[in-house]
Amino acid sequence: MLRVDLEPARDMAFEARMSSMLLPGLQLMEASSSPATISRSGEYLADGNDDIMLAMNRTGSAFVSSGNRQQSLRPHEAILLSGREAGSFHRTTLGRSITLRVPRAMFESAVVDIDNRLMRPISGDRGAVKLLGYYVSSLLNAGVVIDSQLLNLSVRHVHDLLMLAIGPTDDFAETARTRGTRAARLKLAKSYIVDRSHRRDISVAAVAAGLNVTPRYVQRLFETDGTTFSEFLIGQRLAQAYRLLCDPNSGHVAISTIAHDVGFGDLSYFNRRFRRLYGFTPRDVRGDKG
Repeated sequence: MLRVDLEPARDMAFEARMSSMLLPGLQLMEASSSPATISRSGEYLADGNDDIMLAMNRTGSAFVSSGNRQQSLRPHEAILLSGREAGSFHRTTLGRSITLRVPRAMFESAVVDIDNRLMRPISGDRGAVKLLGYYVSSLLNAGVVIDSQLLNLSVRHVHDLLMLAIGPTDDFAETARTRGTRAARLKLAKSYIVDRSHRRDISVAAVAAGLNVTPRYVQRLFETDGTTFSEFLIGQRLAQAYRLLCDPNSGHVAISTIAHDVGFGDLSYFNRRFRRLYGFTPRDVRGDKG
């Protein structure tokens, strides 16, 4: 997919894991490996491909070369490369990386002189870089379970976040922030809630702290999605309760215990909200008689 050579380090057992995804206007790859060198040169350059690649060094140490330039990449740093230049990515320790490949044409109206951005390390402290890494990993993990419409929308979000990560023009910046960054942060906020919905101490403030934004910003994210933080949280708790009620292995667990375990402190409130959402009671789901 990337049209590169891979040379493992000598006198060392080679280990690697990789996941990849090919989408319209976007190629994604996440890989972990022992020390090795990935290079693109010679016959590979004859294909005329001039895609732009963003290499994100997630963990470990790495050195990147392109043309006559070399750069070291610390953990979480990223760098922009051109597919039409000979280059290499040399990993000196066990580590993990994410690579994005995008057609050069999509940068023409969004970034001033893309060639001047090549081979310049991009700090991993930049918010857009962090969100981009999380978003890409999430897409690769979800894989084929995402329908085509959502995948197309995700491609646009990745493009927008990529522009922000490398430095867009002022005209493009606000559009990208509105579409890409907010969509990615909403996705991360929802993932944060899903993972912790059973906890009594989960709050807007806790989610905001996890995303390094303000509580009001989190509230606005859910408002633009047509809901609220509280309603989304309750929905997740009710969904978990429904799954447990349908699970034969949980048949011996009291409904009050299930309500408590998923995060409800009031059984009556749980029953009301459950019936409002599903149209029947928890006892009906269980098939309890009497």
